[in-house]
Amino acid sequence: MRSAAARPIVNVHAETGKGTVGTVALPAVFKAPIRPDVVQFVHTNMRKNKRQARAVSDKAGHQTSAESWGTGRAVARIPRVGGGGTHRAGQAAFGNMCRGGRMFAPTKTWRKWHVKLNQNQKRYATVSALAASAIPALVLARGHRIERIEEVPLVVGNGVESITKTRAAVELLKTLNAYRDVVKVSNSRKLRAGKGKLRNRRHRQRRGPLIVYKEDNGITRAFRNLPGVELANVRRLNLLQLAPGGHLGRFIIWTQGAFEMLDKVFGTYRKAASLKQDYHLPAHSMSNPDLMRLLQSDEIRSALKTAGPARTKRAPGQKKNPLRNTQTMLRLNPYAQAFRRQEILGREKAAALKAAGKAQPKKAGKRASAAFVKTLLSE
Repeated sequence: MRSAAARPIVNVHAETGKGTVGTVALPAVFKAPIRPDVVQFVHTNMRKNKRQARAVSDKAGHQTSAESWGTGRAVARIPRVGGGGTHRAGQAAFGNMCRGGRMFAPTKTWRKWHVKLNQNQKRYATVSALAASAIPALVLARGHRIERIEEVPLVVGNGVESITKTRAAVELLKTLNAYRDVVKVSNSRKLRAGKGKLRNRRHRQRRGPLIVYKEDNGITRAFRNLPGVELANVRRLNLLQLAPGGHLGRFIIWTQGAFEMLDKVFGTYRKAASLKQDYHLPAHSMSNPDLMRLLQSDEIRSALKTAGPARTKRAPGQKKNPLRNTQTMLRLNPYAQAFRRQEILGREKAAALKAAGKAQPKKAGKRASAAFVKTLLSE
């Protein structure tokens, strides 16, 4: 196993939600490396590619007859509205600093809205998001209410793809203990603060579970009216749905057919994908990501230093402390040995005088020589 969260077998729950009807092998895509940096980068660029061109009117701020008064009137030379008898007369116009004027550098529809994105990067981000959806800690950290479901990833039988009534879909989610996530979305619906209220996005809410299916036999009609619930075909998985906001850990409910098809869509570590030309799953940089276990391993500790009192040759590149190692200090300061010897002799002499009961003589100050005094007085 390449991931601690990966299990070889996953249970398949019945269409009624009660009990299991079998097991399926865990697809290899759930063992892919989880790269939040790649997911964030790809998500940002995919959001850019989904934008719609927008711009202000070419006439905005210029729909008035205004001319500058020129110099000599002790006012700025900004164009001013003509006429009289109203507050508008004499007001500055056209400038971006003026009330009712145009904006600075008005937006244009021919702006560069889209960016190029490598296909392999998009696939890397997609498999990382799928691998993260199989780790309960990441799903919970994203805010999904999965405390009562039996396991992650959650797989149900293929009969779910034939459900056509929303009532049956709600009953299924309640039986799977996944309806709490839908209730959370319903309670989170708030009125948007801003001009978006006037632009067909009046409300904002959280994201609920993502239903991934293989064949649409009515499943989209059954689940599409539930708040926060989204649906996706396993052949057309989108990172904007797998990691909304660039955050890993989307709660995904799989149908059995879609779950078994993942090995064909993304391939395995032994076989290339059959639905994507020449695509192989990304390899892990480390086979064991447990850093503490690696640092505490005998192989690494023996290369750094030898345990026990008997120290052998130090590993290359490891520095010695000159305050603790005499040879290193002598290389840095050759006088250190003589200085150390004088210090020891002085300490021994002081100890001998103290034992004999004699006071240590004080050092006399230096006196000027007779020749120096004679020269100083003669001048």
